Amino acid sequence: MEMKPIPPEESLIVYPSEFPIKIMGAMHDAFAQTIVEVVTTYDPTFHAGKLEMRPSSKGTYLALTVTVWATSREQLDNLYRELSAHPMVKVVL
Repeated sequence: MEMKPIPPEESLIVYPSEFPIKIMGAMHDAFAQTIVEVVTTYDPTFHAGKLEMRPSSKGTYLALTVTVWATSREQLDNLYRELSAHPMVKVVL
């Protein structure tokens, strides 16, 4: 199913702007660094200092919040697609 582009006047997001994305995955030493590397390919201004980490209560999972500089719907869609397809990622919100 192909998604039709949303006209700018119907978008709820104003570009450019900061946009938070939540990413959850299994607890792994390289998870946060791997996600930072993916995100910086879409937002070169992103750095680890803009990353929030929250482990699950049992320490099984790690929830990350990355706040990216969103410049277009296409940029966000591509980032969501790559994160969602990554083998370390369980959920992207």
